[in-house]
Amino acid sequence: MTALERNNDAIPDQAPRPAPLRVRRNRHPGAHLLALAVSACVLLPILSLAYVALSGTGEDWPHLARNVLPGSALTTLYLMAMVAAATSIIGVAGAWLVVGFDFPLRRTLSWALVLPLAVPTYLAAYAFGEFFHYTGPVQSLVRSIFGFQTIRDYWFPDIRTTPGAAFVLSSVLYPYVYLTTRVIFLMQGRNIADAARTLGAGPAKVFWRVLLPVARPAIVAGVALILMETVNDIGAAEYLGVRTLTFSIYATWLNRGSLEGGAQIALVMLMLVFALLGAEQWARRRQRFHTGRATHMQARPPRTRLRGRRAVAALLATGLPVLAGFGIPLFVFGQYAARRLEQFASPALGRAFLHSLATATATAIITVLLALFLINAVRLCRSRGITIAVRLASIGYALPGGILGLGLLFALARFDNTLDGFMRAELGFSTGLLLTGSAAAVVIACSIRFLALAESAIRSGMEKLPPNLDEAARSLGHTPARSATKVLLPLLKPAIFTAAVLVFVDTIKELSATILLRPFGFNTLATHVYENASRGVPEEGAVAAILIILTALVPVMLLSGALARDREATM
Repeated sequence: MTALERNNDAIPDQAPRPAPLRVRRNRHPGAHLLALAVSACVLLPILSLAYVALSGTGEDWPHLARNVLPGSALTTLYLMAMVAAATSIIGVAGAWLVVGFDFPLRRTLSWALVLPLAVPTYLAAYAFGEFFHYTGPVQSLVRSIFGFQTIRDYWFPDIRTTPGAAFVLSSVLYPYVYLTTRVIFLMQGRNIADAARTLGAGPAKVFWRVLLPVARPAIVAGVALILMETVNDIGAAEYLGVRTLTFSIYATWLNRGSLEGGAQIALVMLMLVFALLGAEQWARRRQRFHTGRATHMQARPPRTRLRGRRAVAALLATGLPVLAGFGIPLFVFGQYAARRLEQFASPALGRAFLHSLATATATAIITVLLALFLINAVRLCRSRGITIAVRLASIGYALPGGILGLGLLFALARFDNTLDGFMRAELGFSTGLLLTGSAAAVVIACSIRFLALAESAIRSGMEKLPPNLDEAARSLGHTPARSATKVLLPLLKPAIFTAAVLVFVDTIKELSATILLRPFGFNTLATHVYENASRGVPEEGAVAAILIILTALVPVMLLSGALARDREATM
């Protein structure tokens, strides 16, 4: 051995040894498990539908693929295309006019354009059907003016067609586009629009070349939400005689007695819904705003004063949608209800009202509690797994009520039958239908569907709080649970109240899932109106319809009040 080798052996190894790998422990396993359980409940209807659709003999599929799906799919796509075009034109034009121009009643119309959101689509269909009927006020006025005697003497467009259904749906759904587009137009401030004006561009050119391209993602997002509501509709489509995919699900199940066929149509429809959801998410990814000093929300873009015929045209363009989407339903059902004031004392209507209140209250409480838990779990755990679980729990709002109700019915019926069989065999007594035989199924369905609504409202309130507020409380010795209850919850009361009100009202209006899941003899305000309309006497449900509209006005008026506080531009 050489001297160099001896010296090397004598020198100890100074290279640092790698530290042992640390396994990151899950500090909140309960939060992970509950978040996964909530996500599983949301996915349960989809998995149940897939199981039912694929487990049968498949003998109905050739008939459905040849005779039902082509016509229903084309009708649905045709309806969606017309609704998308109409709501885009009405919503974007209304937002542009109230933000960029000054004309009579502009301030009032800026918030009144939101009022049609208080009218469910099925109520709008019943109201328009009566308003444009042969004995309705419009055709009666036409006959009196021109002296016509019978329907053969003149032509009048039929509301009970696919274009008629598109007109009805567009009249109450356009506020989705109006709200998203209006926010974008306001957030532009004086920056890009003023830059275009200084280069000599007029208002029309600024709109087409500057504002519209910037607002395109918001328009797509609003239209995607509208199309999901269009796909979800059953009451308006059935009353107006439009055979959409949702209508075909009910017809295949109830008329043909084929659960398997209804589930197969529901899966086809679900693929369409996920495509819409993907378009909406794509639009949100491209939606970015710069809110520096030049574009702060307090600095409104200057408005151009309109006079003469232009002012009248702007007034008509913004006023007619309000009259159609909110004025006509309120006029029709208000007129019918005024002749049936004794129905306010009707026991059947009283029970339907109490059922609606109980169902909506339970749903609001459950969704708010779950939303608070999910948001707190993401805040505490900060792991990719729980973030994905919360996102999965939010897809329920994208599920049409018919699909959700159908899939949940299969799953809950299997649970009830399995539990009843076990209790009979082991304990000798029957539990009956615990879930599908009570209003619990309706509450579960509405909670799954509107959880995303509550989570979004509360998360928006959370994002407005200082990010280090909770950490400051914990640095003073508070546990995560105590800091959440003592610090965050009091500050989140407005957001929690907003979330509860929105879920409450949407549950009051919900029809598709309630029809499928309600137990025998259990009526809500929505199903009370639906049953009367199905028997050809929608006027008998006028009082219930007025109660629905008045209840839905609560969040709409809150939103309208926020819009009414829009101040003039400060120079």
